[in-house]
Amino acid sequence: MEEYSKNYGHQHPLLLLSTEDEFISNHSGVSAECSRCGDKVSAPCFVCAEDCGFYLDKVCADAPLELHHPFHQDHPLLLMQNSPYSYRGWTCNFCHEKGKKFVYHCSCSLDFHIKCALFTFNIAENNFKELQHVALHPPLISTYKGDEPVEDVRKCFGCWEPLTNYAYFSPDCGFYLHKQCAELPLKVNMCHRKHPLVLQFKGHRFSCEICQTNRERVTGLVYCCSPCKFDFHIECASPPPIIEDKRHQQPFTLFWRQVPFICDACGTEGNHVAYTHGTYSIIVHKKCISLPRIIQSKWHDNRLFHTYFLGKEDFRTFDCIICHEEVNANHGGYSCSKCSVTLHVNCALKDKDLYYAVESDDEESLDISVNSITEVLEWNDAGEATVVQHCKHIHRLKLSDRVGALKNKCCDGCLLPISTSFYYCLQCDFFLHKVCAELPKVKHVWHHSCPRPLLLTSDEIFRCEKCDYVSKAFAYKCEECPTYICLRCVIALIPSARTCLGHEHPLLFYFDRKGKCNACGHDSGDEGVFRCKECGLVLDHYCFSLPITVEDKCDEHLLSLTHHDNKSYSESHYCDICERERDPKLWFYHCATCSTSVHVDCVLGRYPFMRPGSIYEKEDHPNPLTFVKKRYYYPDCFECGKRCEGLAVECTKSGYIAHWECVAPYRPTTTIEEKVELKDDDSVIMDDSLLVTALELNEANTSVIKVAK
Repeated sequence: MEEYSKNYGHQHPLLLLSTEDEFISNHSGVSAECSRCGDKVSAPCFVCAEDCGFYLDKVCADAPLELHHPFHQDHPLLLMQNSPYSYRGWTCNFCHEKGKKFVYHCSCSLDFHIKCALFTFNIAENNFKELQHVALHPPLISTYKGDEPVEDVRKCFGCWEPLTNYAYFSPDCGFYLHKQCAELPLKVNMCHRKHPLVLQFKGHRFSCEICQTNRERVTGLVYCCSPCKFDFHIECASPPPIIEDKRHQQPFTLFWRQVPFICDACGTEGNHVAYTHGTYSIIVHKKCISLPRIIQSKWHDNRLFHTYFLGKEDFRTFDCIICHEEVNANHGGYSCSKCSVTLHVNCALKDKDLYYAVESDDEESLDISVNSITEVLEWNDAGEATVVQHCKHIHRLKLSDRVGALKNKCCDGCLLPISTSFYYCLQCDFFLHKVCAELPKVKHVWHHSCPRPLLLTSDEIFRCEKCDYVSKAFAYKCEECPTYICLRCVIALIPSARTCLGHEHPLLFYFDRKGKCNACGHDSGDEGVFRCKECGLVLDHYCFSLPITVEDKCDEHLLSLTHHDNKSYSESHYCDICERERDPKLWFYHCATCSTSVHVDCVLGRYPFMRPGSIYEKEDHPNPLTFVKKRYYYPDCFECGKRCEGLAVECTKSGYIAHWECVAPYRPTTTIEEKVELKDDDSVIMDDSLLVTALELNEANTSVIKVAK
């Protein structure tokens, strides 16, 4: 043990303990940590001569103040007591563990533990010879649990992929490297002919010039060309010369490209690395060689087939049903063999939860879609089914287009008024829109997270997952979770161009866009928006199909939906129901005869889809209860003692009556942001039979009514 002349910035002299025996004899039973790296100290190390608790292991003591790292040639790494990001903590860019004390820092947002920086420096300088003393070992942890991938597994510090192959590892310093990553050359002359690619650390996210994708986290090691500002993933810089694919008899051959190309499989641009197939004269990305040939997507009921050429004999163009941009017919995409539905490859495969690959080649047995019409009894000359048997009704249904002959009738499937072709029962008061009757018994929907399709159900009281409205009508039910989605929402969110009252252009639904709704003024959040490509009009899911007219006791006439306030008939901007101020730029309901104007939420109320006359079975009541809406006589609720305005359930035999909210198994729906507080004498009355939707139902077009957010 000797006193050392250099104290490394410490205020007291330091002693060098050269052997483990010296360390134990002077610090028996003491578990000391290095004041620079925070690791446990062992000999050789430095200790404070005044015994103030300062320890410094030999590796940290010899660490240079400035490190010119071969894996980071742009700037030197500076040894600092704290990272400039210490106010929010820092993470080592090599091992991705939290920083403890001293740090090697670079101005381009790179931070390293002292030992991580020195370890990788030695590996680079010795061309990985430092690893020769470490034996190869198999993966320590399996990356799969059954058929499901395990997220929290040890990963290679070079490429940050799971240790699925044999790897170097050191239990002492806790590093893991694939054998192939440990043996990577420092320079390669591939992919980029102008300059060699140098193995480097990257301190920020980047887009690989070959695969053009970003990783979820910053990659540990990448190949870079600093003069040209090109970055490549490790695996992309050395692509295999030949790739076999079971879809093709001949393999794909590597073809270096110095100019961009268009991939014949996905229709997007590629750089540098391409693969060609001589028989079919196609050129593709490496990742597109293994595209699934058939997929079942939640965006469409039928299976979708991949093809390298989408050209049609009639030369029509098709837009992707997800992003609504044109699909280049000269290149690859996914399309339905039974209809004109087409998807970009990258749109169809973007979210792994919205599709799965199908192995079968038997087209006749692929589609899960089974029409709800179980039997067609009569056809007309146009090939339409005129008399049918539906799976959710015991009697025969007959097709009719005499919408004007029906008054105050709603579809029993979606509870919207009869406004287009419909089926009616020959024996009872039952109606179904043609589009509702033809919906499949089993259906995939892109806006529900469970992988299994939803099943059609009827005659249940449910709360819709999408619009939050309580209904007693048809719905799609999930077998894996207690979820229902009403027909209005299912049909409205089927990808297709829509028309909207008072707007000359069609609206398209963008599930990944946000915007401020022109009708209610609220931000759409993550719910997606309906948007006009021509003029930029934005409507959220809730305002998309407000009813054209509604009835309310505040006015003897029907109230009409109005898009803007014209001061020629409105001196003041107030709601005649809640008596609060209105925003004249937002949509509202108005009576031109009486100059009555009301908020949308005030007039629609909470339960527009619970029709009077429907039956509810209450477990603790002996008789069935009937839904009623009292207009003038308001008896007291048996449950809460307040007057039964609005929606209630009533027993005609015993005289029992109660608010629906008092007996409902669901949380009562509130209006948007709970702006409107309904008083006892200001209850909203709306007859569902007088609701007229803003959209006419057709085979690909309907929507939902305004709902609570």
